[in-house]
Amino acid sequence: MPASVSSKVGHALAWVLQIDLNPGQRAKEAPIPRVIEGQDGSGPGATYIEQEPTVLEWFQQFEPSTPGFVSYLLSLVPFVSWIGRYNLKWLYGDLVAGITVGCVVIPQGSWRAEANVQFRVTVAYAKLALLPVEFGLYSSFVGVMIYWFFATSKDITIGPVAVMSTLVGNIVSRAPENFAYAKEDIASSLALVAGSIVTAMGLIRLGFVVEYIPLTAIAAFMTGSAISIATGQVPAMLGITGFNTREATYKVFINILKHLGSAKIDAAMGLTALFLLYLIRWITGTFLPKRYPNHKKTWFFLSTLRTVFTILLYTLISWIVNRGRRKKPVFAILKTVPSGFKHMGVPKANADIFNVFVGELPATVIVLLIEHIAISKSFGRINNYQINPSQELIAIGITNIFGPFFGGYPATGSFSRTAIKSKAGVRTPFAGVITGVVVLMAIYLLTSVFYFIPNSSLSAVIIHAVGDLITPPNTVYKFWCISPLEVVIFFAGVIVTVFTNIENGIYVTVGLSAGVMLFRIAKARGHLLGKVEVRSVTGGSLYSSDDRSDGGSEVVPNSLSAELVKGSAAKKTLGRNLEDHNARNVYLPLDLADGSNPSLKVISPYPGIFIYRFSEGFLYANASHYTENLVQHIFSATRPNVSNVTIEVGDRAWNDPPPKASAMAAADPRPTLRAIILDFASVNNVDITSVQNLIDVRTQLDRYVAPDTVEWHFASIGSRWTKRALTAAGFGFPSDREGDFNSKRKAGWAPVFSVASVEEAVVVDVKAAEKKGFDEEGGRPLNGSRSSQEDEEDVARIGTPTSVGKRRVPVVVGGINRPFFHVDIDGALRSAIASIESR
Repeated sequence: MPASVSSKVGHALAWVLQIDLNPGQRAKEAPIPRVIEGQDGSGPGATYIEQEPTVLEWFQQFEPSTPGFVSYLLSLVPFVSWIGRYNLKWLYGDLVAGITVGCVVIPQGSWRAEANVQFRVTVAYAKLALLPVEFGLYSSFVGVMIYWFFATSKDITIGPVAVMSTLVGNIVSRAPENFAYAKEDIASSLALVAGSIVTAMGLIRLGFVVEYIPLTAIAAFMTGSAISIATGQVPAMLGITGFNTREATYKVFINILKHLGSAKIDAAMGLTALFLLYLIRWITGTFLPKRYPNHKKTWFFLSTLRTVFTILLYTLISWIVNRGRRKKPVFAILKTVPSGFKHMGVPKANADIFNVFVGELPATVIVLLIEHIAISKSFGRINNYQINPSQELIAIGITNIFGPFFGGYPATGSFSRTAIKSKAGVRTPFAGVITGVVVLMAIYLLTSVFYFIPNSSLSAVIIHAVGDLITPPNTVYKFWCISPLEVVIFFAGVIVTVFTNIENGIYVTVGLSAGVMLFRIAKARGHLLGKVEVRSVTGGSLYSSDDRSDGGSEVVPNSLSAELVKGSAAKKTLGRNLEDHNARNVYLPLDLADGSNPSLKVISPYPGIFIYRFSEGFLYANASHYTENLVQHIFSATRPNVSNVTIEVGDRAWNDPPPKASAMAAADPRPTLRAIILDFASVNNVDITSVQNLIDVRTQLDRYVAPDTVEWHFASIGSRWTKRALTAAGFGFPSDREGDFNSKRKAGWAPVFSVASVEEAVVVDVKAAEKKGFDEEGGRPLNGSRSSQEDEEDVARIGTPTSVGKRRVPVVVGGINRPFFHVDIDGALRSAIASIESR
């Protein structure tokens, strides 16, 4: 349908339905003031009328395009953007990192190294998941072999992790007795369903949802999980049996104390292994690097191999002790681990299995997101590259979808693998393939070595691994310095995890963090601003030479004031110290709540004018809180208009009490309300509720100053849609009761606009200009007095008889059809004062 016809149909329909197509936009239809102060109204942009965005324009920003669709498809397989540039130098770095990660893992904690054998750790994590040990190998293999196709992080490695394994173990342990399906079937189905959900989130680009999980929740989740996992592994390390280690952490701890007397010889293998791990870490991570700092890289790799050494040592001891006692070993050992992929096939997924884990499915998805995105973002910042969160969701989602076909269970990004890969100098995600080859060799060639691994030593490895996931006290103290309330949330999450389970700890921390965010938004405090005249000075005016050299804080208090009050003799010194000779206005909270010097004298910008700054946006949740604070201050700082005071009691509304006697007194020194300036620098969007709230407050204050009206000025609006919303509500220009533009101009109304000076190219006919005796470009007679510098400038501009020159023309920054929308607070204040003084 042609645009003209559709427009006519739309207007006709609006007339039938009595819809005002131009709400509050009277300024568009009224004559527009063409004279700008100090200008003749000519030049480009002098009569600029800002066009409002349309709904069609809003939808068009989401309209898919062919290049955009192709870019989206290519983004699903990021490796195609770099695989063509793969070279031998990259291959060398990937080989070193891939083989290293294939042999060891390094849990990250305050950058202290900790190592485990890759295949042995996956075996241990499978035990946490209450699955046969080979399932850890399968999950590790699938994770590294598939992830690199979809990766936007070169450092991260997907595989079994302690927290996810513990969560899986909690889920499979709750299966009904005599359940028709094995534990591995439940774990595989869980991976398939969770992976499908995460993949769908990535495909529709919902990676931003991870931003709603704050660092406090992640730290509490990791700390609580580490405490829970470590406590659950203590019985196996000590050889204690007879109670359920899957109960709440505090119950497990109590049962450990009750059964401590029944510890077996396993405790010797476990406690000494744990002691040896920490001893080697201290020697290679602290003592030797300080003693011999030139060999830090050597000490680093020795530190990463400490668990390899410990496991091999205790496996050798176990082989010596138990080689003739396979049926009745002296202490518990791992025993037979099948070689190869014995559980490949289509995973079993049906309603019965789904009902087992449906309650824990949200927690599973959150754990997949938290660990992976948090790790990948951290190492991206460390190594100076950015990840695509949505694409990372696709990567871990597809990994978990295909993992069950190889016998894997839920896997996500690992702190340990990521840290060692990063430090080993990985160059591309292809290093995961190298790691996969190492794991594949372990699956087929090294499973016979697993037989004599002591269970208690494996438990010591797990305790040692998760120990660094506990948030150290120094970090908690930094949290306290930054946000004390979030520290309360942190401890709440840890306590809930210890006294219930990991899932509840996740829900509590995320829920409390969201609640605090919503409460802060709802109770956001705005600030009434006052004016202070300032100028910039160099540090030499404020600090002594000793202060600048050693970072001291002794101030020379009178040096600046002396310079500012001295006569002409001090002008040279002052010129050296002042970076800007021109004073300027800044606007600070009247109560100096921002921490400014209490010695400052913040003054009211102008009698009857109030400047109000929003701090947390302006939406339905906090609109009333903001405006109530503003109105309360206005009522206390101003007096009602005379006509408002003299209204009869019977003519007042029931909720409009008469003013106090002090307010009725003619000697009341308080000014009347004239104008309000709202600083929208922190407001990105508004909604119907917040705009309606402004309309209600405008009506209330207009009654307060009747028969006058209050001018509403807005500064620093950064969104065209916000301007459209305010305009539709009647803001941006004088209100209807003040008359139209023409009547206002006759009454002396003087709009003030912010105008910039812009260079414009012009073609100048030099001979014609000389004939006329007038410099058309410069705008002045040629016969007049001119300096040699001006003549040189003209030559530079013109150069030839017919030349392209430049001239500076005035350009209005904002649309003149919205005279009450301003670029900054200072412009808004000047406009408000000019309007008041012109009445």
